[in-house]
Parts: sequence; structure tokens; C-alpha cells
Amino acid sequence: MAREKESEKGKISRREFVVAGGTVIAGGAVAACTLSDASASQASDEFPLSTAYLVYDSRYCAGCQSCMLACSLVHDGAASTSLSRIQIARAVLTKYPDDIQIHVCRQCPDPLCVKNCPTGACHVNTANGNVRMIDSEKCVGCRKCLSSCHFTPHRTIWNQAAQKATKCDLCVDAPYFSKKGGPSGQQACVTTCPVGALKVVTELPSQLDNSGYDLRFAPEPQRGQATTSSKTGEE
Repeated sequence: MAREKESEKGKISRREFVVAGGTVIAGGAVAACTLSDASASQASDEFPLSTAYLVYDSRYCAGCQSCMLACSLVHDGAASTSLSRIQIARAVLTKYPDDIQIHVCRQCPDPLCVKNCPTGACHVNTANGNVRMIDSEKCVGCRKCLSSCHFTPHRTIWNQAAQKATKCDLCVDAPYFSKKGGPSGQQACVTTCPVGALKVVTELPSQLDNSGYDLRFAPEPQRGQATTSSKTGEE
């Protein structure tokens, strides 16, 4: 899938965001929110394609984790990074922009989590854009969906307290979200991100590796640009 380009203006790079005090901004934003080897471009015979996919631009992610807190808040009613369906990790020995890694559920064309679930808890929700999601009422905590996901880290999340698995459902079932979720609605992580590093697209990203979900939403950040709180040329 070709990297997307938009003519949006006013975006700031991650480095600019951090210099400008991104942690403070992120806190306010959260408070306001009440490899397969082949590119699978078609649906499998068994499962229809999802109509929406969560993607990101790693150049703009500041690692503030506001998306993680928002995710757990709208789904579980508590701010918990361990319960978040989106995971942000720092690779301290890697340089920008690869020093922050964003792990999102890929809504796989051939979802092994769904295939291997013995109870049907992990399923394709045909009433909501074919989103791959987990019905907590049917989940028996066998962790088959976790072991079936061959990505690292696995995109299904284990809820230790409930002894059940969860995963991103694009906010289809987000009881504490004040907005309509799902493919045709809004997602808490997207609306909360203070730098616009997340978005939902309708075209299936490349399945060759993780880079298919790491798109370019805007022109390359201009390094050395002055910000409201930094000197020209400051990195």
C-alpha cells in the first residue's frame, strides 16, 4: 500500500512536540476523553475483510501513552496501560523515528485468533464492519488467541484480573466511550492523540511486515524548525 500524503498544515514532529511539553498536553487530552510472507490483499475464503484498520505515523508519536490510557478508560473504566489494546514501547538503543514502537491489532485478513478460538468468543463482527473482536461473555480464558497471534508482542491482551483476553475492536464495544465507535464511528485512541499520530483507514495495509501499518500522514517533519519553545536548529 502506497504511503499516504496529505496537504495538512500545522502538524508538528515528535521532537517538536516533546520540546513543547508533550507530556502535559497528553495528560489534558486523556482527561478530556470521558508476518505473513505474502501480501494478503484479498479476504480469505472463510473470513470477509475488515472495513477499517488502525494505522499510525511513527514520526509523530511522542510515546506519551495517552492513547493507551484512553483505550483502557473507554473499555474498562480505568486508566491502565496493561489493559490497553494499543501498546506503545520504547526501544532505548534505537534512533528516531524507530525509538518508539507502536503495536496495533492488524485486523488480519486471515485471523488466527478467530480460527483457533474454541468458543467463538473471538469472532468477526459482521454487523460492525467485520471487525475482529472478542466477546468477553464467551471467553473462557484459554489464551488460544494469545498463542495464535504470531506477532511480537501478540496483539491480543490478557486481562489478569478478569482472566480473559481482549483485543482492539475499534471501539465497537466501549461502554465508557461517550461517542459512537466502530469502523463508521470514532476511536478513543485516535481522538485522544495530541499530535495526530493515529488514524483509521479503509484500505487493507500491506501484510508483508509491520511497516504496512506505519504510514505517512503528512510531509516529512522539518528538523531544525523553530517551535514555540525552542531555538531554531535545536534537535
